[in-house]
Amino acid sequence: METAVENLSKEELIKLLSSRDQALVEQHKQLESLANDSSKKDEKIVSLTSTKVELIQERDYLKAQVEMYKRMQFGQKRERFEGDPNQIMLPFQVDPAEASRQEEEIKQKIEYIRKRPNHPGRAKLPEHLFVEEIEIHPHGDLSEMVCIGKEITEELECEPSKFYIKRYIRYKYAAKNGEGITIAELPERVIDKGIAGPSLLAMILADKYLDHLPLYRQKQRFARENIQIPSSTIEGWTRQALEKLEPLYEQLIIDTKAQGYLQVDETPIKVLDSDKKGAAHQGYYWVYHAPLEGIVLFDYSPTRGGIAAVPMLGNFKGYLQTDGYAVYDKYAKKKEVTHLACWAHARREFEKALDNDKLRAEKALLMIQKLYAVERQAKQDNLTAKQIKELRLEESLPVINEMGKWIFEQIKATLPKSQIGKAMAYAYARWDALSVYLYDGSLLIDNNQIENAIRPVALGRKNYLFAGSHEAAQRAAMIYSFFAICKNHEANPFNWLKHTLQNIASINHKNLKDLFPQNYKQIIQQSNM
Repeated sequence: METAVENLSKEELIKLLSSRDQALVEQHKQLESLANDSSKKDEKIVSLTSTKVELIQERDYLKAQVEMYKRMQFGQKRERFEGDPNQIMLPFQVDPAEASRQEEEIKQKIEYIRKRPNHPGRAKLPEHLFVEEIEIHPHGDLSEMVCIGKEITEELECEPSKFYIKRYIRYKYAAKNGEGITIAELPERVIDKGIAGPSLLAMILADKYLDHLPLYRQKQRFARENIQIPSSTIEGWTRQALEKLEPLYEQLIIDTKAQGYLQVDETPIKVLDSDKKGAAHQGYYWVYHAPLEGIVLFDYSPTRGGIAAVPMLGNFKGYLQTDGYAVYDKYAKKKEVTHLACWAHARREFEKALDNDKLRAEKALLMIQKLYAVERQAKQDNLTAKQIKELRLEESLPVINEMGKWIFEQIKATLPKSQIGKAMAYAYARWDALSVYLYDGSLLIDNNQIENAIRPVALGRKNYLFAGSHEAAQRAAMIYSFFAICKNHEANPFNWLKHTLQNIASINHKNLKDLFPQNYKQIIQQSNM
């Protein structure tokens, strides 16, 4: 029943809840009539009483589901829980005189905001930008006047993307004795015999996978500049540019496998199924994040089954941090693996229970809030891993011990199918994995960093909707990986991609790692020295 209910819409849940309420009324009437009829059998009363209890539990569960849908649709979307036991709840009915006074205060505040002058402080413009200076002198005869100073006003301006043609002119030379002709070689090109240069290809890929601009919209931008390029040509450029990155991606896989601390998560991506015309297949990006190195690897798989993670996790040894997806249990139970759970996922379960059991849900969220306060303090104080471990054992361990005892006592008095029961069961089943992070200051309290890396995929698929094939989905996984690493290491994605496309074909394979985004800043600095 539970799985089926979770797949229902809010309207269907409300109808089902109404039918359960009616069934409870009928059951109650039958119980009353049986209580007044001594000739009925006690077994019938026990059976009906048991049915009533089950219906009450199902009704409470359905109510919790409906409330959760309301929170998802109308409530605030952020996860932060701001609990204050001393906070006074606002009444629904406000005294008319008080309401009038509040409206007058709001009106005065709006009028003040409209009349007050602009703030004198302005954002400082970056120093690395090109400056175009325009000198303006007063009109009229200035021969009898002396310049005593100047006032400078700055504006931030821009020019739209500038398209231009790079024309290589190679001169041929013939030997005077007629023994041959010589001509200079062309520089290495990204697409052999193609007209797209590395800057244009980098812009197309960055616009599509970083700024979520589908190729057909980019074609419209070309057309506005009176550059007519067929859709098939732009698609071909995209495919060939991504294929150039395959050797670098293969090296990234090797380096990711060698990491001793990985966070793992997965996210869906629709892919056109070539076997069924017009149908879309539900594929998945499996994402691996090494927090200590800032490495991110997207790997596409047609399935969400455990077999998809075998290439990366089959021989993995070290710390593995995941959510509660059952597939990861197989890898977490290996002797060489220490499993970490995610406190953000545990917190979400209790946040869902606020409408089901507010008192206990708030108590749990307040304790989790204390754990995150310790993490914020460690980050603000820029503590070392050793210092973070000491701080956690001093501040976080007592909170976790208190919460563990509280859940152990309270879980016995909760309905397993209620949201508060589910939240407690989720945390209780993973308590050891939730506590592992205390004992190593290099470990993170949650999986939020990998979810941040996945976010561009969620935004992108709202625009381009699906990948054209399984191969296209895997090629997209490559660029998502590199752009996520660029973000982690504050490397400009466009500049990195342009540099990589220009050099990947000619670079010595021993120096291939120099093209990784995490090494880009250092390479550029060395080349400018």
